[in-house]
Amino acid sequence: MDMSTNGLSARVQQFLNPEEQQRNSESQSPYRRLARRMQALVGDGGILKEVIHPGVGQLVPENASVSFRYAGFLEYSDSPFESNSYLKHPRLMRLGREVTLVGLEVGLLTMRKGEFARFLFLPDYAYGAMGCPPLIPPAATVLFEVHLLDFLDTAEVDSFFDLTLEQQRTVPLSTALGVVDTERTFGNRCFGQGRYEEAKEHYKKGIAVLGDRQPMGDEEKRSMEALQLPILLNLSLTQLRLERPAKALDYGQKALEISPHNAKALFRCGQAYMEMGEYRKARNCLMMAQEKKPLDTDIKDLLKKLESCHKGYVAECKEMCARMFASLNAASKK
Repeated sequence: MDMSTNGLSARVQQFLNPEEQQRNSESQSPYRRLARRMQALVGDGGILKEVIHPGVGQLVPENASVSFRYAGFLEYSDSPFESNSYLKHPRLMRLGREVTLVGLEVGLLTMRKGEFARFLFLPDYAYGAMGCPPLIPPAATVLFEVHLLDFLDTAEVDSFFDLTLEQQRTVPLSTALGVVDTERTFGNRCFGQGRYEEAKEHYKKGIAVLGDRQPMGDEEKRSMEALQLPILLNLSLTQLRLERPAKALDYGQKALEISPHNAKALFRCGQAYMEMGEYRKARNCLMMAQEKKPLDTDIKDLLKKLESCHKGYVAECKEMCARMFASLNAASKK
C-alpha cells in the first residue's frame, strides 16, 4: 500500500495527468478522481469504464464464453486481490454461469476482441455491502483491469445441453450441427494451448451429440459425416499426445469407417500402431497413406522413423535370442 501521495496509490496516480495530481488535496478518494475521466455504463453510475486499447470486431454477445485476463484492485492498494494475469492461456468462461461478478459481466458485454479496459465497480455491482472477507472489505469500490482475448457465442450450445436427452434428439439437425461445430472449436482451442484432456472432452461431447441421431437421407448423412470425420481425426491425434495409442487407433479406425481411403486417418492409425510396437501394421497403414499423398513429408518422415525403430527392434530380438541360446548351450555342456 502506498500512502505517500496524500492517500493516492502509485497505481492510480500513474493514470492521472499532472493537473489531476495537483488536485489531490481537494479529495481523499483516488477512485473518485479516476472516475472523472471514465464513462458510465449504467444509469446510476455504478459501473464506469475507460478504454485503454480498443478492440476489433463485434461486441461480446450475451451468454458468450469469454477468454480474458484480469486483475482486481482495492483503493489505496498496488497489489491485486485477485488476478489471472499469470495464465498463458486463460480458459473460456461462460457469462452468467462462470463469470458471476455483475459489474464484470456487464463490462465484458461492452468489449471487443483484443480490447484492454479499466472498470470501476461500486459495491452493488461488485461484492455488495458485506464485501467478501477477508480479502474484500464491506461496501468496497473495486478497480478491474481487463484484457479480452477472445470469445465464442455459445448461447445455442448452452440451451442445447440444458435440454433432456430426449429433447436433444428432436432439435433440428442444423441446430445439432451448430452445437457440434462449437464443441469442435472449443476442442481445437484447448488443443492449440496444450490442454489435451480438455480438448478430448470437448471433441467427445461433439461426437456424442450426433451419436444416436439417424440421418434422414443421403444429404443429412453427408452433413453429419463432414463434421464427425475431422473430430474423430482430432480425437485420434489428441490421444496420441496423451500417450494412449490404443485409443488413438480406435478413433482412427472410426474415421476410416466414414472415409475408408482417407490419408490422414491412415496416417493416424500408422502412428498408433508404431507407438504400440506393431511395426508391420504401422507400415501397411503408412504405405496406403503414401499412395494417397505421395509427396506428404510427414508420411515420409514417419516411414523413415518406422524403419529405424523396426531395425532396432530386430537387432534387440537377435541379441536376446543369441543370449538365450548361449545360456542353453552352457547349461547343456554341464
